[in-house]
Amino acid sequence: MKIAVVGLGAVGGLLAARLALAGHQVSALARGATLAAVRSIGLRLRADGHEQRADVQASDDARALGPQALVIVALKGPALAGATASITALMDANTVLMPAMNGVPWWFLQTGASAARFSAAEQTLGSIDPGAHIAAALPLRQVLGCVVHLTCSSPEPGLVQHGFGQRLIVGEPHGGLSARVTQVCDALASAGFEAQASADIRSDTWFKLWGNMTMNPVSALTGATADQVLDDPLVHAFMAAAMAEAAAIGAQLGCPITQSAEDRMAVTRQLGAFKTSMLQDVQAGRPLEIDALVGAVHQIGQRVGVATPNIDALLGLVRLMARQRGLYPAASA
Repeated sequence: MKIAVVGLGAVGGLLAARLALAGHQVSALARGATLAAVRSIGLRLRADGHEQRADVQASDDARALGPQALVIVALKGPALAGATASITALMDANTVLMPAMNGVPWWFLQTGASAARFSAAEQTLGSIDPGAHIAAALPLRQVLGCVVHLTCSSPEPGLVQHGFGQRLIVGEPHGGLSARVTQVCDALASAGFEAQASADIRSDTWFKLWGNMTMNPVSALTGATADQVLDDPLVHAFMAAAMAEAAAIGAQLGCPITQSAEDRMAVTRQLGAFKTSMLQDVQAGRPLEIDALVGAVHQIGQRVGVATPNIDALLGLVRLMARQRGLYPAASA
């Protein structure tokens, strides 16, 4: 399969390396030190104590790579709007576009129960797609949803280290199964991922968001690993209260949560002392994905009439912290 990956960070690098090692024709859009490293020595993958090098064609010019069968977007949320021109240069009318990103996707309120509930204007979330520029540039009919359930990191440019988990959930934004979902899942499975076709990717997306929309920003605020966050009883209770608010929003969107917050946090606690992606971004001085993980939930809560005092407090705190470090845009005058 001819595949391009946009963004060779941790998740994008892992997907690109494994797909290339499985024999797919993989190219990648990258820049800076990562582009230089991949061009010089290849994309390196470290897992289970072994290191492999994958042959990936890397470029900073999407036009040089040309149209693809599958484009995987593995950017941080703040970078997506600025990358749409490059993404569309990798597409033709038959290309499948699969964002593998954290948080609420730009298309979320355009699909499922939300599509009937909200007007066209209300379906745009200004927190993640100001002016609906992303929606205008990336045709929803070519998009597949993807939920990533694995951990990985990028210790240095051009090097990806797999942590734990192999699960990728893929589905049509409007629901149901399709031949292209099966085709993409087969390609991912050939690269060793546990690829699951979902008939309700919206619910899968909200479930993951419900589980990590508190842990990520709380760890970023405190500098604590996941086990330390969960072992503090006051922080634990605060997170459970915020999760209850997010569950109430999900129920309004046709994405009910059946698991308790306590059970979900117990699952996370079993994973031990890991650093969340947002904490890694703070420590590396990278822009934070606050809007897709927390800001959009705050905005949707207002739209469906669910009070979110705990989510609002979390948003205000993590946003202020990030602004003080230059990791989030300054407040408009």
